[in-house]
Amino acid sequence: MWVKQVSLAIFDLDNTLIGGDSDYLWGEFLVEKALVNPILYQRENQRFYDEYKAGTLDIYDFLKFSLAPLSQHSIETLTELHHEFMHSKINSIWLPKADALLKKHRQDADFLLIITATNHFVTAPIAQKLGVDDIIATMPEQKNNQYTGQVSGIPCFQEGKVERLSAWLKHNDYSLDNSHFYSDSINDLPLLLKVTHPVAVDPDALLEKYATDHSWPILSLRG
Repeated sequence: MWVKQVSLAIFDLDNTLIGGDSDYLWGEFLVEKALVNPILYQRENQRFYDEYKAGTLDIYDFLKFSLAPLSQHSIETLTELHHEFMHSKINSIWLPKADALLKKHRQDADFLLIITATNHFVTAPIAQKLGVDDIIATMPEQKNNQYTGQVSGIPCFQEGKVERLSAWLKHNDYSLDNSHFYSDSINDLPLLLKVTHPVAVDPDALLEKYATDHSWPILSLRG
C-alpha cells in the first residue's frame, strides 16, 4: 500500500507567523517592567533590531545583550514573567491567517516546524500556542537550573539556521524533499535557497526584491 511521505512545512516565527518580533517585544517588556536600565536597554534593543532588519546584525553581540537579563532571575520568576508577556505583547499580534496556513498544512499531513533566531525561552511558549510539531531556536545556556546569559551551540541565525536544521534532520526521519519554508526576512535567504518551495511572507524590501526577481510566491498573513 502506498503511503504519502510526510513533508516538512517550515516557518520563521517573528513577523511571519506573528505580526511582530518577539525578541524585540521581550526587550520592550523588560523595559516596561523596569527589569533593565530603561534608557540604555531600549536604545540598544532598537539598535540591534534595526541592524537585524538591515541584514547587518552581529548575532553574538546581540545574544550577549539579549540573554543577559535571563541570568538575573530564577526559572520560576521568568516563567511567570513570560505568562504576562504573552498576555500583554503576543496576543495582540496574533494573526488569524497564520493559524489558517498552519491548519492547511496540518490537513495536508505535513510536519510543522518553526525555526527562529529568537531564543528558545521566548519562543517555545509561542510555538506551543501555535500548535506546531517542533521548534528549532537559539538555545540559551543553562547550568544548575539557571540561565547563564550565554548561548549554547550554534545560534539559529542566517547560515546557522541551515546548520541547525541539518543537525535536526540527522536525528529525525524527514528530508527537505517537497519542503516549504515561509519567512519575511532576507536573513533567512540561506535556508530559503535549500527548500523545495520558498515563500516570502510580508517580506522586507530586500527579500521582496529577491523573491520577485526569482518568481517566488509572496504571501501576506496580515489583515
